[in-house]
Amino acid sequence: MRELFVVVDPMCSWCWGFAPVIEKVREGFTDMYRISLVVGGLRTKGEMVWDEAAKSYLKAHWKEVAARTGQPFDEALFAKSDFVYDTYPACKAVVTVRELLGEDAAFKYLHTIQHAFYAQGIDITNARLLYGYYEQLFGNSGKFAFMYGTERIETLMMHDFAKARSMGATAFPSVVIVDTDGHMVCQKGYRSVEEMNRLLKDTHA
Repeated sequence: MRELFVVVDPMCSWCWGFAPVIEKVREGFTDMYRISLVVGGLRTKGEMVWDEAAKSYLKAHWKEVAARTGQPFDEALFAKSDFVYDTYPACKAVVTVRELLGEDAAFKYLHTIQHAFYAQGIDITNARLLYGYYEQLFGNSGKFAFMYGTERIETLMMHDFAKARSMGATAFPSVVIVDTDGHMVCQKGYRSVEEMNRLLKDTHA
């Protein structure tokens, strides 16, 4: 079976815009592709200075994504005087869910925390909140909290970051298609449902 890697970051606005497309792809192409989630590490360790210029840039960017994709955005984040735009904790949480419960659960958890951040203005850099979303979806978060803090999850997350780069997925979202002979096609950036349907059908033909 051919493989399809969906490379995203939980705190990437175009990845939030792409979330409904991902679900349509997962509904329609599981018989043709083995679909896996890879986290890309958009902004880790607070690389963005939280000032008026950053807020203005993000506001304009979010409006563009909302207009193109129809996804909801809440601007409560911009009322914060202090915020570290660090995607590291959310990436790590998604990898933890994938390791514990598999790909389906990881996609479900990803879309839940994306919705919290973008549609509700909730700060998902907070590890305790990330534990809480796990508990809402899957029950007791004790095992999640333990696993989240392990070196294994750290290693797996860094492997995801490296894998994304090695596949050429340097923009998020990206989809990487690998055929049965190992030939790889990387499509960078947002694609509509119609565009993805054509791409996946043509590639599989």
